[in-house]
Amino acid sequence: MTAHELSRVDARRVAVRAQLLDGSRPSDLLDVVRRLTLLQADSTAAVAPSADLVAWSRLGSAHYSPADLDRPLRDHALVELRGMIRPAEDLALYRADMAAWDAGRGDLAGWHASQRDWVRANDACRLDILRRLAADGPHTSRELPDTCAVSWKSTGWNNDRNVSQILEFMVRRGEVATAGRRGRERLWDLAERVYPDDPPVPAEQARRTRDERRLRALGIARARGPECPVEPLDVGEAGEPAVVEGVRGQWRVDPAQLGQPFTGRAALLSPLDRLVSDRKRMVELFEFDYALEMFKPAAKRQWGFYALPVLYGDRLVGKVDATADREAGVLRVDAVHRDVEFTKAMTAAVDKEIGDLARLLRLDLKRAG
Repeated sequence: MTAHELSRVDARRVAVRAQLLDGSRPSDLLDVVRRLTLLQADSTAAVAPSADLVAWSRLGSAHYSPADLDRPLRDHALVELRGMIRPAEDLALYRADMAAWDAGRGDLAGWHASQRDWVRANDACRLDILRRLAADGPHTSRELPDTCAVSWKSTGWNNDRNVSQILEFMVRRGEVATAGRRGRERLWDLAERVYPDDPPVPAEQARRTRDERRLRALGIARARGPECPVEPLDVGEAGEPAVVEGVRGQWRVDPAQLGQPFTGRAALLSPLDRLVSDRKRMVELFEFDYALEMFKPAAKRQWGFYALPVLYGDRLVGKVDATADREAGVLRVDAVHRDVEFTKAMTAAVDKEIGDLARLLRLDLKRAG
């Protein structure tokens, strides 16, 4: 098949439209999550949790409030899987991989084999957790005793965090699931009480379907990319081949997005929004300079602790340095960093979004200076 030839403008518009960030706003939260396939359940709330920012940037405060996300999570219409909020019906696309996670195959990567062996060494702890959840219902990880025979060793933050680590592997095995939250702590329960009782889709078919749905959500993506621990950035053979003028390499594009009319708007994005979360694609298609600076010392930040990328039409044009000061009851905007010269229309549209964000958070707006 001959590759579609796209300009950067074409590619950006495909990506923006696929992510529901064009001028035709949706109005239903569940429809948005089904189309995007996921919301990242990151709890950093310098402005608002990422899932709320992603939903709001599509729906606006007239059609979304954070309580709207609580209800489908509580009713299990949406479920959290490895830090991603997904439509419950999509769990059937992961069950075959869950069932095979502990298989005694000889082709496992070294890291996967070592994880499997660590869980097997602590099988008594795993079974104890399952018994406690079955008998008593949801628990936080701190409420579950550590009976591991072998400690989890890591150079990272989870060194010796045996219970939280074995729970994560039990999620991958399909045994436990996030059933809700108590404050910021996850509540764990048996997966059979949380996930729908749908038959699993065979593994290879499920992989192809996930690739197809990911491409529909992204619009345009690489066929191959670096390994990612939870959600891939690439889409395999989904869609059709494409090349983008001025960008090296082959892409895959959703043909349903080609040749469609485009109307743009302004939007403030979560730093984890999928339009920008693949930083390499962001640079290649949008030529946008951005990094999440929350882990940098304050003196080395260019744009702010949790600066929100600004979309205008098919371009990323700046960053809003904002902080939700809930004790003071204000959304504080310290700066609007402009990567391009803003017209009066751009300034008005961005200001309108900032005001709508304050309404979402039920905070008064306070600008620096």
